[in-house]
Amino acid sequence: MRIAVAGSTGTVGAHVMREALQAGHDVLGLARRPGGDGHPGGLREPLPDATTGRLTTLPVDLTTAAGLDLSGVDAVIDVSASPKLSGSEAFFGAVTEHLLRAAAAAGVQHYVALSIVGAAQHPYGYYAGKALQERLVSEGETPWTVLRATQFFEFADQSSFSLGPWTVMPKMRSQPVAASSVARRLVELASGPPRGFAGELAGPDELWMADLGRMVLETHGLSQTVIELPLPGKFGRAIRTGGCLPGPGAEIDSVSYEDWLAEGAR
Repeated sequence: MRIAVAGSTGTVGAHVMREALQAGHDVLGLARRPGGDGHPGGLREPLPDATTGRLTTLPVDLTTAAGLDLSGVDAVIDVSASPKLSGSEAFFGAVTEHLLRAAAAAGVQHYVALSIVGAAQHPYGYYAGKALQERLVSEGETPWTVLRATQFFEFADQSSFSLGPWTVMPKMRSQPVAASSVARRLVELASGPPRGFAGELAGPDELWMADLGRMVLETHGLSQTVIELPLPGKFGRAIRTGGCLPGPGAEIDSVSYEDWLAEGAR
């Protein structure tokens, strides 16, 4: 089948591209700069010779739909991500509407979107955009599946900043998961029938975000001190009090943060 990947050069997007190609699918990567980090389609590593899928990339501005064409696509996997924490509703609203409109026009049979655990229950800040995305997808014409995942392991580094001898991180309870595991599950879902809300996917361990930061620093032999910064407002309260943690019926992945670090943070 032919799968289009929206956000193909992002943290999870490159993994989705790789998983889909290795599964033998023809893949269309959609991104502003499809070459991403220099590898075809934004892939971080060369694909093995056994790969049977075919890769095509298309330069697209998903916020305006410029260049967007889903002709011949069987399924869309939407892992697009807003480049900013602010304005996420405007971003996800525009991107999702453009993708859904293009999918309906092209007769796409399955729209798979990646959301965040807790976004629908705590629609504040960045989560407001993801909650809007869920609503638009569930109300669209194209048969759909939404997978809710916890934060990726990479989030610890992406959400921190250095201040002299300190590394500052948001105060947040988390059960992070490997982006590669999320990508694998998304490709599996896209290959099957639409399932609506397909549940939650999380990593095996509940950790404070600061704990992840300390492990990263220790792995790299750095001696900086990690400081937790409580974020203000309802969003900050939600992430401090467990609003991002998975429910009792969540699927728990086997890859731990320690495993991920030991394998070179892939």
